[in-house]
Amino acid sequence: MNAQQSNIKLVVAGLLLGIFMAAIDNTIVATALSTIIRDLQGFDQVVWVTSIYMVAVMAGTPIFGKLSDMYGRKRFFIFGLVVFLIGSALCGMANNMTELIIYRAIQGIGGGALMPIAFTIVFDLFPPEKRGKMTGLLGAVFGTSSIMGPLLGAFITDSIGWEWIFYVNVPIGIVSFIFIMTSYKESRSHAKQKIDWTGAATLVGAIICLMFGLELGGQTYPWDSPQILGLFGGFIALFIVFLFAETRAAEPIISFQMFRKRLFASSNIVALFYGATFIVATIYIPIFVSGVYGGSATNSGLILMPMMLGSVFGSQGGGMLTTRTSFRNIMILSVLCFITGIFCLSTISPDTPRYLLTLFMVLTGFGVGFSFSTLSMASIHNFDARQRGAATSTNSFLRSFGMTVGITIFGIIQRNGLNNRLADAGGNAPAGAELNADAVLSPEVMGQLPPNVREQITASLADSIANTFLWALVPAVLALVFVLMMGNERVTVPAKAKGA
Repeated sequence: MNAQQSNIKLVVAGLLLGIFMAAIDNTIVATALSTIIRDLQGFDQVVWVTSIYMVAVMAGTPIFGKLSDMYGRKRFFIFGLVVFLIGSALCGMANNMTELIIYRAIQGIGGGALMPIAFTIVFDLFPPEKRGKMTGLLGAVFGTSSIMGPLLGAFITDSIGWEWIFYVNVPIGIVSFIFIMTSYKESRSHAKQKIDWTGAATLVGAIICLMFGLELGGQTYPWDSPQILGLFGGFIALFIVFLFAETRAAEPIISFQMFRKRLFASSNIVALFYGATFIVATIYIPIFVSGVYGGSATNSGLILMPMMLGSVFGSQGGGMLTTRTSFRNIMILSVLCFITGIFCLSTISPDTPRYLLTLFMVLTGFGVGFSFSTLSMASIHNFDARQRGAATSTNSFLRSFGMTVGITIFGIIQRNGLNNRLADAGGNAPAGAELNADAVLSPEVMGQLPPNVREQITASLADSIANTFLWALVPAVLALVFVLMMGNERVTVPAKAKGA
């Protein structure tokens, strides 16, 4: 019994390390990009460094989730670890921006296998009365790593060098590899099924076209340019083919039959809207702190700690409540806290005290924390082992999809709002002073401006970020609508387990 418990503990430790690595690489690169550009050049390619990783993760998530149902969890989690570590090592050795982009894609392929399979393994290993607590633990790690990414990226880059934001994954991944290889024993046999290659290929192609259409549109190319219109047209065409292929495939990558279950459909749509809203807070709060309060990238990342702690408590609380009340009741509390937190963030200004901003972040983090554990459990509820991987991966895919589309759309809103406000402030600037988004965050440029102009520019940045949070209420409120549609299902614990 003790040996068995020890093995399970090692398995959970290995899963936690794997999730931490894959989730943190969504954001850890952001604060190191300026240093990477200085060393590798290629500013015009910088958008691909972050986007290619997220695209690869999103494309691989439903595919590996399905494959784990067909051939086993362990082999594909190990495969994801190995590929991720190879990609990490190569990223640290990149000699130019093109190499870094290719190696980030390799990383993303591995990351797409790690996150959904880890949640599914926990569901396979633990009985209903323990799944909430364990899923809450994994969700807390996912939320924590997403918030800690910018902070760790800035700290490692300033202290050691940008290469180590990739190299640091290697020892963590090796420990995870050893724990899973030696301790995780799969007892269930997996029946071989036909792989939906058409669905997989069209899904990957559609995601790539959409993501790069959103990323490049309005910046690298005009929205009405042939390049952007071609990308959006490619997305529509490939997505239509994907929908057609999934209705005819014997074992589809994403089964539309699963969406006929009310709880599964509503929880996945909620995950989509949560991802689109929460990413705004993780990106723009550090920018607000750096540009309005002042401070380095590392210091601005530190202020996300309250939101991280709030998400940890929320995730743990949500996981433990799943055996006591319905998924919907838990998520109603979650979404009300989340909406309130985002609304409070929409009121921030240069006069907002730091302690008040901290309270807003704790509330936002607490609200979103519930979703990391509760939505994962809700999406997998009522599915047998043969479909759990596909169910979990669909939830992870839609959350990541929401994050990527959300930061693109809200990035456009914030950028346009800031540029309009800076145009108004430019009339008071000294002759020859160029006011743009980069200048706002440059202490050298700001130091050369008169105090009244600096105050106007700081107010412009704060207003543009507050307005972005106001727009972010739209998906948050839509999440509330679908939370109310989740029904009254809950985790049922056998009477014997309750007595124990």
